[in-house]
Amino acid sequence: DDVIIVASVSCIYGIGSVETYGAMTQDLKAGGSYDQRQVIADLVAQQYRRNDQAFQRGSFRVRGDSLEVWPAHLEDRAWKLSFFGEELETITEFDPLTGAKTGSFEQIRVYANSHYVTPKPTMQQAIIGIKKELRTRLDQLVGEGKLLEAQRLEQRTNFDLEMLEATGVCNGIENYSRYLTGRAPGEPPPTLFEFIPDHAIVFADESHVSVPQIGGMYRGDYRRKFTLAEHGFRLPSCMDNRPLKFEEWDAMRPQSVFVSATPAAWELEQTGGVFTEQVIRPTGLLDPQVEIRPVEMQVDDLLDEVRRVSEAGYRTLVTTLTKRMAEDLTEYLHEQGIRVRYMHSDIDTLERIEILRDLRLGAFDVLIGINLLREGLDIPECGLVAILDADKEGFLRSETSLIQTIGRAARNADGRVIMYADRITGSMERAMGETERRRAKQIAYNEEHGITPETIRKNVDDIMAGFYKGDVDMNRVTAKVDKPMVGANLQAHLDGLRTEMRKAAENLEFEEAARLRDEVKRLEAVDLAVHDDPLARQQAVEKASDAAVGARGRSTAGRPGQRGGNVKRRKKH
Repeated sequence: DDVIIVASVSCIYGIGSVETYGAMTQDLKAGGSYDQRQVIADLVAQQYRRNDQAFQRGSFRVRGDSLEVWPAHLEDRAWKLSFFGEELETITEFDPLTGAKTGSFEQIRVYANSHYVTPKPTMQQAIIGIKKELRTRLDQLVGEGKLLEAQRLEQRTNFDLEMLEATGVCNGIENYSRYLTGRAPGEPPPTLFEFIPDHAIVFADESHVSVPQIGGMYRGDYRRKFTLAEHGFRLPSCMDNRPLKFEEWDAMRPQSVFVSATPAAWELEQTGGVFTEQVIRPTGLLDPQVEIRPVEMQVDDLLDEVRRVSEAGYRTLVTTLTKRMAEDLTEYLHEQGIRVRYMHSDIDTLERIEILRDLRLGAFDVLIGINLLREGLDIPECGLVAILDADKEGFLRSETSLIQTIGRAARNADGRVIMYADRITGSMERAMGETERRRAKQIAYNEEHGITPETIRKNVDDIMAGFYKGDVDMNRVTAKVDKPMVGANLQAHLDGLRTEMRKAAENLEFEEAARLRDEVKRLEAVDLAVHDDPLARQQAVEKASDAAVGARGRSTAGRPGQRGGNVKRRKKH
């Protein structure tokens, strides 16, 4: 069967050997003859843990003639093997939380619980090699007078060796991958690319970013591992647990498709100048018009433009050069009555998703960023992209960055781009030239086929809903719990909430105070809706409730007055 693997650039990091991982599997058939004790022993060899109380992924439990296994590759399903003597009677799939049967199988394959699972003879050979290197390295460190490093290395490595001999696994087992896989020093480690067949096809999305990352990962990883080995935290062989070098990856990859609106020189060189352009969009959308305005009054001019765009019901994206400027501009626009947020690298990933969702839902109208308002940002409601200080040549204002930023306005038929600059740099000229070239092609195609550009219509998906659901097993429990009632005296309940809100504010627990304030607003909105129409339907009451809370959105970071995002603030606690 065809298989699709979605991976980040980290797929060039070393994992266990494909040969040993493939060999360490168990095939079990219903009706076959098996010794239950031997099956259990094989599961232990595959690094499954026996746990009769807390059943979890990668563990098994024994109940009389029944053996229950939660395979490492399944999130919410486990298998029950029912034995009668030495005969495997049935193989049943069930829900580990509710115990409900979900299916039955004639045959199953149990994969190892770790990529570094190793057969016993290979492990014994690896331990001999590790001990030999340890003796050599200890002599070297003692000879250099590094007694502390020698003691540290000896204690750590001996502990790891004892764990490997007793259980076949230890923390940081990947640092001994050279010995476990039988590779020579300096040889490329086994990676995901060794698991995929020769006739596979690799798609590298946003290749102008992902391909340079491949080259940079080896160098960064080497320096880190070199420091660990130098100070006695690891044996020097840990440096062979590394990502592929760029040359190794290039030689190992199967046929590849590089996808990018702004391909880099390496990709174009590989194609020999022959490549496929996807300039025409099914909706007939055009690349946006680009306008240049002077820097001197850029903030006041931006304020005027933002008001116009917001009145038309669209959103605005603004890119600045520094975090400080993004935060200062957010405060200034907020003081002028604009609903605005900022987003930069100090705001954690989950919060960024919430901010973008709130922007699309209309909780605020302007989002100010630096380098995050680029690839992959798909906001059809965006009617204006403003690039401040566009003539400051550099990474943030390079040809690639400008084309990618301009493209954020290409999802809307009325999308525009304003660059604030006192001179036209080479990058600006090339970016505008490329945009105009694409725009001319698109206009010609639309005229030829009678297409009228239409803004993309796209639902605002709640990406986080799946994340929070997947975080607990309770999402599979079908019983519904009613929301807590506030009691007959709503006013007394509201007074209690206001008192708690003030106490939280006095204790500097501002996030809790904000939550209580929103709850007061919600209950007041519900009370008002019921007073206006005592016979109002539940749907109308819930709509009024959601409107009261939704105006603020769910995201809590990037607000005016918040400095340094939320990553730094969390680290202080």
